[in-house]
Amino acid sequence: MNVLILGSGQLARMMALSGAPLGIEVRAVDVSNHKVVNPIDKKVMDIHLETAIEAADAISVEFEHIPEPLLEQVNRSGKLMPSVEAISAGADRVKEKALLDKLNIANCPYMIVDDVAKLEQAVAQLGEKLIIKASRNGYDGYGQWRLSSKEQLPDIQQALAELDLKKVPLVVEKMLSFEREVSLVGARAKNGQVAFYPLVENLHHQGQLHTCVAPAPAITPALVAQAEHAFNALVTELNYVGVLAVEFFQMGDTLLVNEIAPRVHNSGHWSMQGADTCQFENHLRAICELPLGSTQVLAPSVMLNVIGCDLPPKDMLSVARTHLHGYMKTPRAKRKMGHINITGNDYAELGAAMQKLQKWLSKSYFPTLNGEAERLLQIK
Repeated sequence: MNVLILGSGQLARMMALSGAPLGIEVRAVDVSNHKVVNPIDKKVMDIHLETAIEAADAISVEFEHIPEPLLEQVNRSGKLMPSVEAISAGADRVKEKALLDKLNIANCPYMIVDDVAKLEQAVAQLGEKLIIKASRNGYDGYGQWRLSSKEQLPDIQQALAELDLKKVPLVVEKMLSFEREVSLVGARAKNGQVAFYPLVENLHHQGQLHTCVAPAPAITPALVAQAEHAFNALVTELNYVGVLAVEFFQMGDTLLVNEIAPRVHNSGHWSMQGADTCQFENHLRAICELPLGSTQVLAPSVMLNVIGCDLPPKDMLSVARTHLHGYMKTPRAKRKMGHINITGNDYAELGAAMQKLQKWLSKSYFPTLNGEAERLLQIK
């Protein structure tokens, strides 16, 4: 069986590694030049894009921001999963908000702004504490601005003045005092079968995910029901096939959708060691019409992103139940270089392992590590 992935980064690589035991060959497309590459070693393959599309049994994506001509070309094959509509909703915050509103899925109060002058109206409507997001091409904290008081408004307007907001509008959201961010990763097969991973807790620093704890502590059945209801509404509306991630802000007993990601997701990486079937294998199973694998949690887990630095020394693997996944990249600021998965019998074991890892993990690149370790140690 042959699968073609649009995008040739670490997510395509991990899908290829997960597909190999199933006899699924994964090829990837570098969307910047349309070259077909081996997703594991990144070497260009002697095959044209058109031939790769024809040879593929299924085609999917590793991220949402696919150039539209390429997406349209692939879509004509009839093999693309999830659908163009789902990918577009993940790539465009205006479409995402419209989808959530259509399905009556609770999300952050917002306003669409296509002129910097309208930011004053947004302040009047939503308050003076705002998160301002570019509707396209924003991720990991890029394409976002924060307004903490109306006195900052002129500076924000000046910073945005050169943007073509008619072409790429802003989504301006009310800045909420939420308790934490949680996310739900699930898979849906073509026959409608759905498999959920547990809700996980995400900790961000400067707009990027640094730590993910699975399952999230202190999750109630009511929160699970809300998350799964939102997921089911989305996949039913989109006739979705594959893995979908939905990020939520928790405010008391209520979950508000922050954003959706129509693909395998960073907050699901823990499943490589912590679940019976990882998200990468389940995505391939879904699009290749294989039965979905069990998402049963094998052990509480924590995932640490390695960002902007070389991979840590291999001596860190002396800490029991610690696993390193490198992405074969050259370091640069804010670039995800790999991740570390840790499993334990309980949260306290995870916290203790994280404390031991501080010997090899620089605080400048892992600024949340110590605080998260101490917090996990306190969870009974």
